[in-house]
Amino acid sequence: MQSTRLAQASFSLSAARAADLPESRAEVAFVGRSNAGKSSALNTLARHNRLAFVSKTPGRTQLINFFSVGSDAYLVDLPGYGYAKVPPEVRRRWEDFLAAYLQDRASLRGLVLIMDVRHPLTPLDWRMLDWFAPTGRPVHILLTKADKLSRGAGLKALGEVRRALENRPLVSAQLFSSLSRLGVEEAEAVIAAWLQ
Repeated sequence: MQSTRLAQASFSLSAARAADLPESRAEVAFVGRSNAGKSSALNTLARHNRLAFVSKTPGRTQLINFFSVGSDAYLVDLPGYGYAKVPPEVRRRWEDFLAAYLQDRASLRGLVLIMDVRHPLTPLDWRMLDWFAPTGRPVHILLTKADKLSRGAGLKALGEVRRALENRPLVSAQLFSSLSRLGVEEAEAVIAAWLQ
């Protein structure tokens, strides 16, 4: 499978509850704090301008959105965590649904965790890593918005993140920028390998 296969991605469906989930295919899910650049990263990797909805308002993605990659795989856009201004009962329903999806979905091959390179490994990010670890599936961190830092500062931030994750062999990290396309090929290769 070639990494450019991600460019075949097209919107398939949105799921608000377990009954809405599509038939099982190889899946890679994208998750991250609200406004970390998740939708932009997804659009960049799929070579689309508006595949995933990009919003200035944190917490706009409120469903699990599935994008078909050919006939045998999905890229999955999960709700951002951290800032969504929604009633507590709605947030609880999302969290329960998300928990069931991330921990029980047999076809999920790995998790792409999006973090703003200027604010990586927040308590919420650690919570997601700790919570996903028991699944035994890999996590690849995209440190987005790397164009906002000098090359030296970006590499320093990446080094600090990798050191913090040294005891987690299933977690990898890289620099990424939707604007400059830094790290696109590296990320595509990781995702394509998971979907094979």
